[in-house]
Amino acid sequence: MRYLLSSVLLFAVFSCSPKILKGLEEQPSEISQITNPYFADTAQDYVYKAKIDVYGKYFGGILIIKKVNDTSHRVVFTTEFGSKLFDFLYEGNTFTKKFIVPDLDRNIIVNTLQKDFKILITEKVDVQSEYISEIPEILYKTEFGNRYNYYGFSDEKKLVVILNASKSKEKIIFTFQRTNNEVIKKLRIQHLNIKLNIDLEYLNK
Repeated sequence: MRYLLSSVLLFAVFSCSPKILKGLEEQPSEISQITNPYFADTAQDYVYKAKIDVYGKYFGGILIIKKVNDTSHRVVFTTEFGSKLFDFLYEGNTFTKKFIVPDLDRNIIVNTLQKDFKILITEKVDVQSEYISEIPEILYKTEFGNRYNYYGFSDEKKLVVILNASKSKEKIIFTFQRTNNEVIKKLRIQHLNIKLNIDLEYLNK
């Protein structure tokens, strides 16, 4: 009976963590804050060829992310011919849906897109703790609403992945490839709990 109880408790402990944390030990972090370097330059328009697959519907076009000032970002998605599909404005913690086409204007989709791009454009994040791993080399745990974001950095101190998770499972995986000038070359946003995925490829001017 004692062995059975220990086994149940052990299973409960390890089943309360996202898979990426299995076998990793949480420890206090030596730093209090991390910086996301992407989408941080007000002098640059971040322009991507975009594909969004949402509940069996496909939307292709051009996604533009623009840092307007120190506290604001604009996120606009258009067709390749220039017809607007959605237009979002982030001002600090305030989100404004300036426009969205009816096919995408569902609460679950809008709320999901709002959260996705909020994670992408947030620059300064307070660190709770950290995990040492192999790939990525280090994960920093941060709070995001009622969930957590885990920022994964390579051995070259480059941000390569962000994992959004509840206490027990992964929800969203952001995977980055980057150029040498703090611009993401390719980005995939993969949702594990709903049918929504986003692929972005940087368009050089």
